Amino acid sequence: MNDCSITRSIHAYAAIRVYLARAFNEWYLRPSTREQRGLKLLREWLSQEQLAQFDANHYFEVIGCHTGKRYRIFHGNGTNIVELDDHTRPTTGWCFVPGEHLAAGDVMLVQKIALETDERGALEKANRFTPR
Repeated sequence: MNDCSITRSIHAYAAIRVYLARAFNEWYLRPSTREQRGLKLLREWLSQEQLAQFDANHYFEVIGCHTGKRYRIFHGNGTNIVELDDHTRPTTGWCFVPGEHLAAGDVMLVQKIALETDERGALEKANRFTPR
């Protein structure tokens, strides 16, 4: 083997490794079917305004049914709700999730429905945290 063929072999080997690494990343980082279904269901339940917020910012806002307070629900499975003041500044963080592991879209839908229909009950079970 001469130097040229060794160099070509090294380049071919490197190209194959790059291709396989990219393929693995695409497979590993793709959303699961379960996550996709959860987000699809969530999107069906969001109002037009909430859907626009979610698409633009990865969060949407809801109004609590008892107090009229505004809450921002971020994409996630927990510690993803912040209570907002009249100037939309975060005041209190809330964490409440269903008892079993669910996809993020399903968790956010549960949180939306809970705050819009039983705000007091949801917050009684929630953990408080200081938002960033």
